Amino acid sequence: MGRYSRLREIRRMDPARDCAEILRLMAQYEFPWDYRQGIGLAFLRDYGVPRISVLLDRTQEFERHGQKRYDDTVLFGYELTAEGFESERARAAARRLNRIHGRYRIPNEDYLYVLATTVIGPKRWIDRFGWRPLCPQEVQALAEAGRRTAAMMGIAGAPDTYAGFEELLDSYERAMFAYDPANRRVATATFRVMAHWYPAPLRPLVARLSLALLDEPLLRALGFPPQPRWVRLAAEHLLRARALGVGLLPARPRWLPSRPRPRSYPFGYHLDDLGPHWAGSRPLEPLPQERT
Repeated sequence: MGRYSRLREIRRMDPARDCAEILRLMAQYEFPWDYRQGIGLAFLRDYGVPRISVLLDRTQEFERHGQKRYDDTVLFGYELTAEGFESERARAAARRLNRIHGRYRIPNEDYLYVLATTVIGPKRWIDRFGWRPLCPQEVQALAEAGRRTAAMMGIAGAPDTYAGFEELLDSYERAMFAYDPANRRVATATFRVMAHWYPAPLRPLVARLSLALLDEPLLRALGFPPQPRWVRLAAEHLLRARALGVGLLPARPRWLPSRPRPRSYPFGYHLDDLGPHWAGSRPLEPLPQERT
């Protein structure tokens, strides 16, 4: 398979009909590492909103079970798309998510924002540091996946287009980004989890490079100072050099998809394992489309 063969395949697809398959090709073949970084950036943007981070800080999930919390979020995204949004597997994952979130009084606009970060985060990262930019079909598939997730979970007002999600995210952040001590505590707990993925001598450098990639509004909201210009340039040059190298590699073969390898579940997982331990004691409600 040529380096751009899969891109040509994606361009022949219909994002409205094939959004789950396009996302699978993006996340498991074309941009597995970059897609995960984009989702990781989506995590951090959530913490710039005090209303969100105060709730997360109160649950202590990141401080006590940070790796599991990270793994669970990645796995929920995988479960929603693994067999398509119309599958029973996706619906079961959405029911489980609603069961967990139903314990809290979360405004609809916060759900919409968190959803928007998962649409915008991967594109912005890949366009900046991927081995090629996303094509229109991939961008539309991200938006369609966000819209379908909102419909399954009963989140009202989701946009139909990527531009709509981007405007939603940017306007929400202009209004809601602000510093709160909870922002920094939750972000620090998350950086601690991410740092432990690397050998101990590299962790301080990884932390500095990670901060160097964040924009100033987010850094202010999290309570971190901007990194020196040379650190920012070093981080960007390192990632762009990686992108050039990845672009020279052959395409990932069909038999070798990149699937989640959650550190919290070395022997595999079941859907009921995802989320806090108390989730199983809450009522399991039908999805909105199952109530009619």
